[in-house]
Amino acid sequence: MIALDRRALLGGLVASAALPAIPAHAQAGAHAKLREVLDGLNAIPGYDARLARLEPFDAAALAPSASLDLRTIRSALAIDSQLARLIPGGKVEGPYRLPSPAEPGLWRHPNGAAAFALLLERHVGERCDPDAAHRRLERTVAGLGARADRLMRAAGFGKGTVGDRFKAMFSDPRGLYSDDDTGRDAAVADMNRWLDKARRVTSALVGPLPPASLDVSVRRMSRAEEAAGKGGYRQIPTRGQSGVYFVDLKQIRRRPRWSLHSVVHHELLPGHMVQLPIEAEAGAHSLRIAYLPVFAEGWAVHAEQLMADHGAYRGAPLEELGHIHWLLFRAVRGLIDTGIHHRRWSVAQARAELDRLQGVPAYFASFEQDLDRVTNEPAVRAAEALVWLGLADRTRDRSGTMLRKANQAILGHGRKPLRLIPDDGSVA
Repeated sequence: MIALDRRALLGGLVASAALPAIPAHAQAGAHAKLREVLDGLNAIPGYDARLARLEPFDAAALAPSASLDLRTIRSALAIDSQLARLIPGGKVEGPYRLPSPAEPGLWRHPNGAAAFALLLERHVGERCDPDAAHRRLERTVAGLGARADRLMRAAGFGKGTVGDRFKAMFSDPRGLYSDDDTGRDAAVADMNRWLDKARRVTSALVGPLPPASLDVSVRRMSRAEEAAGKGGYRQIPTRGQSGVYFVDLKQIRRRPRWSLHSVVHHELLPGHMVQLPIEAEAGAHSLRIAYLPVFAEGWAVHAEQLMADHGAYRGAPLEELGHIHWLLFRAVRGLIDTGIHHRRWSVAQARAELDRLQGVPAYFASFEQDLDRVTNEPAVRAAEALVWLGLADRTRDRSGTMLRKANQAILGHGRKPLRLIPDDGSVA
């Protein structure tokens, strides 16, 4: 492994919780200069040279969002500098992307173990031991499987693995909408009804919201989009535009009613339609967003769990099972990521685990598509799950004001590395 002086490269990243009293005009000037440098950073050849270009800036002299830009990007560049030396030949425009592997499994490369740990650290935003991450994901999957088992037995699905029983549930016609306009309209109506309930409690869970975040709805795609097989997509709310999630219902018989409730909380409230508008208002730089792509997914899964923890599925065991299936989708993808790239699983072994633990793929991605993504994008799916679990750690056993404070620390000024969200709910 080729090591750099991490202390020198990462020096100055941890700022005090309270910024010094710096005049607003000075902060604005420093922010403008930083923004100019960041806008041109990708044109500078070499990650060390990009780091050097950021050396004059002081995170403590910047407003919070700009400070997060600097600290996130500086830390990620330090990791990219190491990655490019460990496994050269990858994509260097923006965040470093490893070259495509000849065979699945980053462990096959002489420097693969170090590279995988660095990739996890860059995506999650704090140091992650791959073996500890794998064990955490194993425990998470086992806990979700045990919950599913209890609920399935109570619902009359008692035979086979959890995956087998999810297959039976997804094919049970009693939970399916009709494959026509009536069925699709009913699905959208159900989702908007669940959204109305979420709208009434979201502020109590996450604190003050951008007004636009409450002006959101679920809609059907146009018939032309449905016929073309267009995937679900979002229109993010702004001050002058309502937010919309256009749900993909082309293959509606693959989307049981009970599987859609959690989608509302992930895609709308308190998920993407809360986090993304807050981030847009903060003016997070595109490079910060590019270096922390998994944060948005981690927050949205955290949002699903927030709603479950606060009674969204009380008295609705099938809908709770739908929620668990979505969590298994995230956790099992993470598990096969660490399994293939760290524990040296074969693709066949990973495929068997998907079938045993999850049973039915997510609506928008087959198991084969997921396996292809995991093998070609090491650490991404594991990091998505680890960010969700890290956010859950920071809000566990909290309610009322303390829960809102913790979630405001997570959301404030846009996405951020996990190391900058201490367990006490403050922002480092």
